[in-house]
Amino acid sequence: MKLILEKAKLQWELKLPFVLYKKPNKPIVKGVFQKNNSLFSVNDFTEKGFVFASFDGNKTYIIPENESEISSAIYIENQSISFNGNDFYSNEKERIYFENLVHKGIQAIENEDFKKVVLSRRESVNFSNFDLMLTFEKLVQLYPTAFTYCFYHPKVGVWLGASPEQLLKVNQEVFQTISLAGTQKDSGGSIVIWKQKEEEEQQFVTDYIVNKLKDTVTELKISKPYSIKAGSLWHIKTDISGLLNPDYGLQKLIRLLHPTPAVCGFPKDQSKKFILDNENYDRTFYTGFLGELNYVDTKETQNSDLFVNLRCMEIEIGSSRKLSEFAMTKAHFFMGCGITKDSIPENEWEESVNKSMTMKKVLDL
Repeated sequence: MKLILEKAKLQWELKLPFVLYKKPNKPIVKGVFQKNNSLFSVNDFTEKGFVFASFDGNKTYIIPENESEISSAIYIENQSISFNGNDFYSNEKERIYFENLVHKGIQAIENEDFKKVVLSRRESVNFSNFDLMLTFEKLVQLYPTAFTYCFYHPKVGVWLGASPEQLLKVNQEVFQTISLAGTQKDSGGSIVIWKQKEEEEQQFVTDYIVNKLKDTVTELKISKPYSIKAGSLWHIKTDISGLLNPDYGLQKLIRLLHPTPAVCGFPKDQSKKFILDNENYDRTFYTGFLGELNYVDTKETQNSDLFVNLRCMEIEIGSSRKLSEFAMTKAHFFMGCGITKDSIPENEWEESVNKSMTMKKVLDL
């Protein structure tokens, strides 16, 4: 673990791209270290490497396998790490703006423009004494059931996250995805009770995915919805799997699924247009996707393992290249909420605050 973190520090100081990541419930941390500073793009999804794609689909970058050194290490918990974040946040101006945005979304749903839309906000915080590697370690330690990562490219920036949502997993012809929606804060109890609004919101996502897959997948299997915990939040999850038809490649499959109603809305085109017209900021890579593209495993089979970029933050760091000499740092947090006809703007604001704590906790904010 120490060696792979030292390698990442060196890459940073040399301004060379890298990604560190750990898959959910797995003991291995992987690193992909690019040998040059070129910015590579995905053309047809036959490429091999670590992909990092934007919400709008206009930027799909890759750290190519054939241009990189790949390492892995057993994750060892850092016993010296402490967490000092709090669960309180108040910004009246941001609250009013977001609640008005949610109200506008509800009005559009009542006007039958669409059935659901996922509206988000960005919150920016200045702070100092930022340690990139320590922050990644904190993410891994706090969220073992999430896809945790630290991505850096000098022409893209620094992103970290702990995503609870898989976009898709493909092992040869075997396909897996999930439907994840609905959010409530953990109250410490063993039983989670869901309101109709959250159950309907999650069912929108399931129905959309199943409808999109019916002509591309055979032997489709759909689990019953169940509750799953991600950090301090609960969600409703449905597992979906099947066999891919031979004439459907990875590119077609990704375009069918992304963005799902869990991060965009339903119908997709109408809700996406509303988001782009009304959110008043550029999501960039928030609610995009990332992960392994066409990796070859130990059995010599080709796999792709992609996740939605949720519970993430973009970091703007001062000019120093040494991790121990960071100047003032700015963190951008991204939080979204699924809006339906039954949404209450005040509740959606509270949900967004709860989601922001996922990243703030690792920064001790």
